[in-house]
Amino acid sequence: MPDAGPADSVRSAFRDQAKACEQLGSPFTARLCRLAAEHLNEKTAVGRRVLTWPGDPSANVDALALRLFGSLHALVLLNRDEVLAGCYSPNHTDDAMLWAACEGALARHADFILQRLRSAPQTNEVRRSGALLPGFLAITGLLRKGLVLSEIGASAGLNLYWDRYRYAHPDGAWGDETADVVIAPEWRGETPKLGSVEIVERAGCDLNPLNPADEDDRLRLLSYIWADQLDRLDRTRKALDIAASEGRPVERADAIDWLKVRLALRFPGAVHVIYHSIAWQYLPATAQREGEALISAAGAAASGEAPLARLQMEGDGQTPGAALSLQIWPGGERHLIGRADYHGRWVTWQGWPASA
Repeated sequence: MPDAGPADSVRSAFRDQAKACEQLGSPFTARLCRLAAEHLNEKTAVGRRVLTWPGDPSANVDALALRLFGSLHALVLLNRDEVLAGCYSPNHTDDAMLWAACEGALARHADFILQRLRSAPQTNEVRRSGALLPGFLAITGLLRKGLVLSEIGASAGLNLYWDRYRYAHPDGAWGDETADVVIAPEWRGETPKLGSVEIVERAGCDLNPLNPADEDDRLRLLSYIWADQLDRLDRTRKALDIAASEGRPVERADAIDWLKVRLALRFPGAVHVIYHSIAWQYLPATAQREGEALISAAGAAASGEAPLARLQMEGDGQTPGAALSLQIWPGGERHLIGRADYHGRWVTWQGWPASA
């Protein structure tokens, strides 16, 4: 049986992306993916480019479906295509009308879409702060020190300012009572213990950081949020406003180069927390190994006066959701402390082992 050609691989990737969108609560984007898998052709320059994609179109590599529909969503957000906007969520149309609007947009805005197809999707899901929060609370509760934050893959920095948001919690609210950004995940498992947190310093890096005060960068981030998830769009806009008000953009840097610099610093009297959420998995394997070695070496040099912690929210091949794990040095043993939905809709909390 002959190997599948590029077009077959693309259509398969779009169908797989549709399943993922359904699972993550976006039936509209799932519908778009299925329509493209069925009907996209080479009559337009965009169709030819997509169906002859030279790389890996799958969600875990080039994320081609998200590139395409992020481009169309950007046109809607910019009010550049009334026909397309009229068929987009929250409006309701049948499949024939929706796909006709998409095909028309592919033809009318080919240059815009082809340009955006060159860049990988970029997201900064602020609800992941709700999954990371109990980890930060656990570190503070265990070590009774202020936190120095170092986020890898920080994008626009929305999860750098997690203490500026308001959280709904089984035992009450936590965070800034006046915050416009409210994060209310479904809590499962144990109940995280609440407590006060002191942030001593914060910094983040990204290969392609987005400036929350820049209109083009804001559009880029918002366009990759699925159009029928209006609550995510609203929450992200408000979080961008908070990050913009801080005036401290994320540093443009390679993660490993940046780690070398950050881990060489000393913060006596505080806990240096290296953290990342759905970012480490995108580093090349060689970079991952180098990063692990850097963090382990810094951990070996940590002390009770200047401890090091690593908080992760990353896919681990298990289901459901992503794994939440925490390491604290001296010691450095890695503990699974919970799991969370990739978009932060729910958090299952296990907590730091009592015997650790």
